[in-house]
Amino acid sequence: MPDQKPVFLVIGAGAGIGGHVARRFAQGGYHAVLARRSDETGLQKLVDAIGDAGGEASGRLIDATLPDTIEDLVEDVERGIGPIECALFNLGAQIGNRGLADTSHKAFELGWRLATFAPFRLAQTLLPRMAERESGSFLVTSATAAVRGNAGQHSHAAAMGGRRMLCQTLNAEFAPKGIHVAHVVVDGPVDAPDTLGKMLGDHFEAYKSSKGDDGMIDPAAVAETYWHLAHQPRNAWTHELDIRPWSDTAWWNDN
Repeated sequence: MPDQKPVFLVIGAGAGIGGHVARRFAQGGYHAVLARRSDETGLQKLVDAIGDAGGEASGRLIDATLPDTIEDLVEDVERGIGPIECALFNLGAQIGNRGLADTSHKAFELGWRLATFAPFRLAQTLLPRMAERESGSFLVTSATAAVRGNAGQHSHAAAMGGRRMLCQTLNAEFAPKGIHVAHVVVDGPVDAPDTLGKMLGDHFEAYKSSKGDDGMIDPAAVAETYWHLAHQPRNAWTHELDIRPWSDTAWWNDN
């Protein structure tokens, strides 16, 4: 029998970063498991594209805010496909720009469930398995809100700040056990039709044009960064980095 392929799992597999990273890992010899909350047609399109390019992939629809969904997904993949060598948590948690009075308890909690509790659940289920195998990478997509809180972003900033600190605590516990945890701050607009594209609607193309050449983050280029992170030698691991277009001011200099 042929050797079993390593498994790459992405939770938050849209047509932007998640889908492109899955494609890159499949190109590199992994079986890519793509999980997302909705749009089964869009999910199957991503899976088929990977297959058409000669890779292996499968797709799952899950709601990461519901009990046991993440835990059952990990168990099912490890039992039915193989050990997960690399996982990417790529779910966003943006609930919109809302003042304090307009941020309900339910909305605030939703941001936490998506940004902090869900990756905690994935880590709690997967990292002990990786530790037993003494190898694995746990990659987490994050946002500018993880390092800067703006007006109207009470839920998002609090939740993403928690995501960043969670990555630090996970790194402190699991790096000595051979597990690479990396927190990636995406500090700029991503050229993704089913995330930013949906938010901007008919204005998406005009916005892209206004940013100029290479003025938006290319998810295929981001995929190369994630591939590099997952395959760094452990004597030179990167635990946090940030990504932005060349023409944008870094978050710490942007007033």
